[in-house]
Parts: sequence; C-alpha cells; structure tokens
Amino acid sequence: MLRTAVIGVGYLGNFHAQKYAQNPTVELVGVVDNDPARAEQIAVALGTTPFTDHRELIGKVDAVSVVVPTQFHFAVARDFLSAGIHVLIEKPITVTIEEADELIALAEKNGAVFQVGHLERFNPVLQALDGVLQEPLFIESVRIAPFKPRGTDVNVVLDLMIHDIEIIQHIVKSPVERVDAVGAPVFTGEEDIANARILFKNGCVANVTASRISLKSERKMRIFQRNAYITLDFQNRKILVAQQGSGELFPGIPNVKVDERQLDEADALRSEIESFLDAIREGKEPQVSGRDGRMALETALKINLSLDRRTL
Repeated sequence: MLRTAVIGVGYLGNFHAQKYAQNPTVELVGVVDNDPARAEQIAVALGTTPFTDHRELIGKVDAVSVVVPTQFHFAVARDFLSAGIHVLIEKPITVTIEEADELIALAEKNGAVFQVGHLERFNPVLQALDGVLQEPLFIESVRIAPFKPRGTDVNVVLDLMIHDIEIIQHIVKSPVERVDAVGAPVFTGEEDIANARILFKNGCVANVTASRISLKSERKMRIFQRNAYITLDFQNRKILVAQQGSGELFPGIPNVKVDERQLDEADALRSEIESFLDAIREGKEPQVSGRDGRMALETALKINLSLDRRTL
C-alpha cells in the first residue's frame, strides 16, 4: 500500500486529497497547507493528519501530489524528488525551463516517477481519437471560461491555453518551428485573453485561443487531416468524425460519412491519479511525463515572448 500526501489543499488540492482518500490501495498519510486552519479542516474531513511544512512528510510517504501555486512548484517538488519520492505536479510544471530540467534530472537520478497534471489527457474524448487520428494538417482550439480569481498568479497562456498546447503537441508529434501571438489584459495585470498561431516543423498549423473572461465555458478542438474532419468537445464529452466516403453525393461533391458519439461520463482526475499510481507500481513512464510538461511549458513561454513583443 503506497503512502501518499497532498501538498497544497486549496480548491484543486482538496479534490486530489479526496481521490487518494477514496482509493483503497493507498494510505493518505497527510495533507499540507500553509494555512493551519485549512489543513486541519481538510484533514478532519478525510480522516488524516494536517501539516503546515511539506518537509515533515519526507521519510513518511512514497508519493505526493504537489498542488501549490506555480511559483512554489520547483522548491516543493525538488525536496521530494531529491528524496526519491514520486511526484504528481500540477501544470504548468514550473516557472522556467531550467527549473523543469532540474526536476526531470532529479527524478531520473533518484528513480522517481515524475508526472505532470495535464488533466485533459485523461478526458475520454481525447482517448476516443485512437484509430481515428492520422496526420493532422490544421488544428483549431478554443478554451474559454468565466473569470475566477484562482489561477491568476499566471496569465491565461499558463493558466488555460497550456492544456491545449500539451494536447496539440502530443497529437502532432513534431517540434515547434514558430509561434505568433496576440493577447490583452482585461481584469488582471496579465493577459486574460490570447490567441496563438503555432507552426510545426512538419507543416501542421495550430490556431489556439484561450480566454478567462467569457460569460460561458467552452473547451473544443477541431482537427483537419486528409479526407477527414474531427470535432472534440471536451466539456460535453462528444466527438464527431466526418470522413470522405466512397462515391459522390452529387457530381463533383464527395460523399461524407459522419460518425457522432456521446461518450460516458468519467472522472478525469481519478484516472490521472490512478495512472500515476500504476506508473509507480509498474516502474514505467507516466502517461504525461516531466518531459511532456517541459515541452508544453517551452511552447507557452515562446507564446508569452511573442505577446511581450506585441506589447512593446
């Protein structure tokens, strides 16, 4: 039975702690928060022990979720990885590429699983692409949400867009050649809405939009490939595949075969944590590795650099 803990039990960290507490194959040793009252509240609710310093758990746990603000990711994860403790860290992986590289190296040196919490990779819609996706030529994604104070320690690129950046890079499997981005701060001092055009070395182009100042929530992606068009609705768990069929509908107009599916409801966070635990037990690479998280961060930072140039 793996001994686990959650570092940072704010809004999202609380859900991490619940998933561990509900899993019969692990023991939730404790929860950590710099607010003693918050740590106590969550610990009592889940029948575990509260802590205010994550270092107290070193030697007492085998694996942790790190769900603290982004600027603290590196310092907290470094302490655990240095001790050979497995880490699931929320996205973005770190603030800088140098920090990400150091954590990846520490994990490899000490034989620790290092997974990054890009939750959409566990959405059943993305998993339904197996056998359908071939070689994307053009991708368009839109991720919009109402304004919420949490997550505003970073701009919308690192808050929301990075989900789609990671998915797109996972799908395209080609290095980024160039990015061009525009954005604007609206409710905060950072960009709250942004659009990026990403050109990959294999010729694929992705047009990515993210906003955290919308009146509604939407998480959609459209993928165009030879002889097929795919629509993914992450929020409503729907996938539509339109493929060129045999023959012609009218002279000069190809016949189009449409397959639209509503997928079953799923708990992506539970799947993410179970995947993390499986990687530990089986000694295998996690589904979303530190290198995956680093690659998404690198592209996000290139987009931010493009935004800075626009501002200047």
